[in-house]
Amino acid sequence: MKSRKQWLSTLPLSRAVFFDRDGVLTRERKDYVKTPEELEILPGIKVPLLEIQKRGFRIVIITNQSVVGRGLTTEYEMSRIHEKLRAELARLGCKIDGIYYCPHRPDEGCACRKPQPGLILKASRELGIDRTRSWMIGDKEIDLEAAKRAGCHGIRIPTNGEGLADAVRRIVVAEDECRGVGSY
Repeated sequence: MKSRKQWLSTLPLSRAVFFDRDGVLTRERKDYVKTPEELEILPGIKVPLLEIQKRGFRIVIITNQSVVGRGLTTEYEMSRIHEKLRAELARLGCKIDGIYYCPHRPDEGCACRKPQPGLILKASRELGIDRTRSWMIGDKEIDLEAAKRAGCHGIRIPTNGEGLADAVRRIVVAEDECRGVGSY
């Protein structure tokens, strides 16, 4: 019997859109999201996420969460926050293929904290994702840098803003142009 790794290696690699969490899908707070009750889904994300899903992209969240490393919340609370995020997005009809987060402080120098590409690389290995055909949408320069280092395309949108629909439109247009199809 083949191992999961051997089995995955026989499948064609899929495409993904990697999303930053705070400021892109959820409201970024100056004092960090420390409990599920503090997590707030941004308005206007349903249609863009459904479009990405409809187009066959996997949806993966890649997020720095130094709130854990700073001792302001726990790994358990972070799992509860992400359970709530999955449930809220499921209510919108969106399936999340993975949530990957770095719990380290910026001064710890880990390989998983953006702008390092560690989380994107890990998600790509575990989920069978072709990074060269994938995108990262974030609200900070470190998101774009992580995408570049991982070999993905990157799009920056305003924090807590309305830019997600435009970013998805750009992805759709780029994908259609690659396939020689009309635009979105």
